[in-house]
Amino acid sequence: MTNPADTTDRTDDEPRASSNEPASTAIVAGPDDGQIAGALEAEGVAVTRLDEPPTRPALETAGITDVDLYVFTEYADATSVPIARDLTTRLRIVAYASGSVPEFVRGQLDLAIDPQAMGPTIVAEELAGTA
Repeated sequence: MTNPADTTDRTDDEPRASSNEPASTAIVAGPDDGQIAGALEAEGVAVTRLDEPPTRPALETAGITDVDLYVFTEYADATSVPIARDLTTRLRIVAYASGSVPEFVRGQLDLAIDPQAMGPTIVAEELAGTA
């Protein structure tokens, strides 16, 4: 498990959502092989699934400015992180994906978890604040 929450590279002035604040709404982008969307829903989080590429228009249509949590499941979609941060800095962004965190996004993620290292139920409980 990697926690790239180092904010020293951040330049925005608004604080992020605290990593300890429970999420009640979320967008999950990408294929959900790790079953994080269902696990979040089981913890009472209202989840919007984004099955198309997470472009700016897609994120806006999905309601990115109205959710507490953005989870993406493939590092190929890491380019959506700066877009989401540009739209709202009061958002927790979590990578629930296998592989290496791309360098350009490390300072913007709140948490990166490999699904093989930690199952979706434990992650959802922590994100929803029900653990």
